[in-house]
Amino acid sequence: MTQRFRSTPIVVLALLAACNDPNALPNATSINVMDTVTLWSLDGGPLSQPTAYSLNSRRGVRTWEAGRNYEFIYTVDPAGKSFLLPLFAAGLGNPNALLPGLKPSSDPFDQMIKAPQNDYITSDSMPVTEGQLFYLRTGVNTCASLGVPLYGKLELLDIDTLAQTLTFRTVTDQNCGYRGLRLGIPGS
Repeated sequence: MTQRFRSTPIVVLALLAACNDPNALPNATSINVMDTVTLWSLDGGPLSQPTAYSLNSRRGVRTWEAGRNYEFIYTVDPAGKSFLLPLFAAGLGNPNALLPGLKPSSDPFDQMIKAPQNDYITSDSMPVTEGQLFYLRTGVNTCASLGVPLYGKLELLDIDTLAQTLTFRTVTDQNCGYRGLRLGIPGS
């Protein structure tokens, strides 16, 4: 009988420690939805249109209004070739912090169900063509309190070289630290 009472406090402490795990993510509350976004070329597109994509706000943004709160810029070179420029490749961002980036995927869009954590392209421009697929990661500024990024996926649907536009579909996980990319409430 005495042995039972001595072990009870240890069990209670272990249970309390598990409930207060500082590394555990809070429950996901934001629903993953699909968006379609069109960007105009930074070089040659109209100033009134978005040229960059912000995963945090799930929309295209104008670089001069968004500060550094976007993951990549769309641009077209003089030869008509389309490129995505991650924030650091555009000369912005802190090289000593986790940088926003893109990671090419060979999986079909619907099979891209969990974003990888590492190996994102952050400092090089990427030539792109219709049909390409990418995972997307923010820097940690979005979820600074947890020190983790947000994740997403995108598929390039249309590149209009005459209008200098890029249209893509995307699913983003707005839950800090979660990498699930299925529609609905994600799992970690």
